[in-house]
Amino acid sequence: MKYIFITGGVVSSLGKGLTAAALGTLLERRGLRVVIQKFDPYLNVDPGTMNPFQHGEVYVLEDGAETDLDLGHYERFTSGKLSRKNNLTSGQIYATVLEKERKGEYLGKTVQVIPHVTDEIKARIGLLGREDACDVIITEIGGTTGDIEGLPFLEAIRQFSLEVGPKNCLFIHVTLIPFLHAAGELKTKPTQQSVAKLREIGIAPQILVCRAEKPINHEIRQKLSMFCNVPVDAVIEELDVAHTIYEVPLMLQKEKLDSIVCRLLELETPPPAMEDWSKFVRQVIFPTRKVRVAVVGKYIELKDAYKSIYESLTHAAAANDAGLEVIHVDAEAMEESGSAANLAPAQGILIPGGFGDRGIEGKVAAASFARNNRVPYLGLCLGMQIAVIEFARNVLGLPDANSKEFDPGTQNPVITLLKEQESVTHKGATMRLGSCPCRLRAGTRAAEAYGREEILERHRHRYEFNPAYREALEAAGMIVSGASPDGTLAEIVELRDHPWFVGCQFHPEFQSKPTAPHPLFLGFIRAVLQHASE
Repeated sequence: MKYIFITGGVVSSLGKGLTAAALGTLLERRGLRVVIQKFDPYLNVDPGTMNPFQHGEVYVLEDGAETDLDLGHYERFTSGKLSRKNNLTSGQIYATVLEKERKGEYLGKTVQVIPHVTDEIKARIGLLGREDACDVIITEIGGTTGDIEGLPFLEAIRQFSLEVGPKNCLFIHVTLIPFLHAAGELKTKPTQQSVAKLREIGIAPQILVCRAEKPINHEIRQKLSMFCNVPVDAVIEELDVAHTIYEVPLMLQKEKLDSIVCRLLELETPPPAMEDWSKFVRQVIFPTRKVRVAVVGKYIELKDAYKSIYESLTHAAAANDAGLEVIHVDAEAMEESGSAANLAPAQGILIPGGFGDRGIEGKVAAASFARNNRVPYLGLCLGMQIAVIEFARNVLGLPDANSKEFDPGTQNPVITLLKEQESVTHKGATMRLGSCPCRLRAGTRAAEAYGREEILERHRHRYEFNPAYREALEAAGMIVSGASPDGTLAEIVELRDHPWFVGCQFHPEFQSKPTAPHPLFLGFIRAVLQHASE
């Protein structure tokens, strides 16, 4: 087993997760079995209770784990299916250590960060190695070198490297080489200081991945090599990509990152087979047509809040030889400005998931615009519920129709709390989470998109379609085209007489990949292109 640890320096949000995912792509395309994991230093047990403005989207895994959005990169860039073992937080570690202490498992010892916390972190690395049949484990350490909360993780991986030996372990440091416009120069001093911090801890990175907005010349590489004690050829340039994040693996391949990693870890492999990946990137960069989709959300100003949705739209657009233009529409602002002004340029409308009543009426107006103007519509989780509320109000003639989440006293709760949620008091990890089966109704848009009778999709919600209204809604033209195998839970709804109006209670964006777009996104984009050509 080979282990690669990726740390970050200078500033946060450098793209360590994307770098880890891109390296995973290259190693996997060399024929290696790769697993990637993320260690987050924050004290939350998981990001499930965090506001998207704080953290970005919560990425849900097949087993129901609510995880960091970087795990979305890992699954999109590699073939692996991840589980809760692949995301570890300080909250999980300290909860485990304290539980053991209460049980008396430490036999009266004083419980300390070293060795008890660091041993628990090392045990998680070892657990992944024992349970996943793989050749390489890539571990991304969240946060920035120098953060106090990250110190136990750095100490743990330092110890771990000694236990497995230098030929089986590799440290990569992702850093920033800032360009000072006033001086017209790239500056290496922040990276030197960051590496010095790591070396104080006892970690000497063998590879530097240097994020920069300007090319790094040979002189800069030599300077970094000398002051950071890294060979010149292991100073890797990682520029801001011009078009799409899927260029990153190709950029790093050109810099020979994967070759250096294989050499240092003594891995004998053929060059990576990147033909299909390169083809996908060309389709993104050089499409023959354009498609405009409005995403109507309440966290719209933060791009990471809907990261997987934007990527899924990109995958589907490229598969249809189309370039994607996203129109970002703030649902709350739209309540005041009116839907037509915001949505008129859109060829398709997508409403993503979310919680709370802020911006809900703007989303309802967007669903109404799509239905009345026969604009292709895709509703995800809350977006499905919005479609049901709008239809019940404006077609069934139930003006107070609503979700019990937004109006607990409504006389027409077309969306209601799941029965098993009624006694729940804790917020964390208590929703309907993870992969659930859904049976599709023959002859529907959903069945046509998937091309099969039963599917598995990932959920994250507390509220559901109220079956008491199913008969009336179906009689009026909104049919349930996908349901749980026992028929009790409506998972997909669609309009019978509309070019494409589909809402799903699950999150299909968590299963889309660059070379394997999700069927619902594919069907939606095809409908959008058809609508645009009419």
